[in-house]
Amino acid sequence: MELGIGTRLNHKEYGFGVVIQVKANTYLITFQEHGTREITKNYDGLEIIDLMEQPDDLMSYEMMELSLIKILREFSDLQELVPIADKWRGGKLVLHPGNVELKTYEMPITTFFKKIVMVRDRIRVLEQKVNSSNIEDDEKIAIQQYITRTYGSLTSFNILFKNKSDQFVGESGKL
Repeated sequence: MELGIGTRLNHKEYGFGVVIQVKANTYLITFQEHGTREITKNYDGLEIIDLMEQPDDLMSYEMMELSLIKILREFSDLQELVPIADKWRGGKLVLHPGNVELKTYEMPITTFFKKIVMVRDRIRVLEQKVNSSNIEDDEKIAIQQYITRTYGSLTSFNILFKNKSDQFVGESGKL
């Protein structure tokens, strides 16, 4: 018999407790006077006071983790870690203005790269939102073409990416 979350019970040593988590081989039980303990499922010293059955349609930890990752990718500004090409590590971007009276601007190339990756990720989110929207198909196609051209305009920055799979792909790269 599988105990479900919320099952109230008595343990020979720890006394009254409530099941708060069901794992593959153990129960996590919070005891009134002894805190939370992990007890193996085959332990026979439990007296059941009020059984809550374990539903068989519970989401596994792995399924919950994959769902959360998908949600975070789709609805947040979190971005995946994209490695910069080794040759650019530690480098800096230097901009010299045409007017000699103005100061040169410098920034670490990794900072610039992170901003390029943020632009790429936001374009991807925009693309997903357009594709899942209820706008007319001809409008979707027109917007998708603009997005593809935007990717194409950004291909100059592909030299910064370590992995080819992370790079921008424009119209010529479409199948």
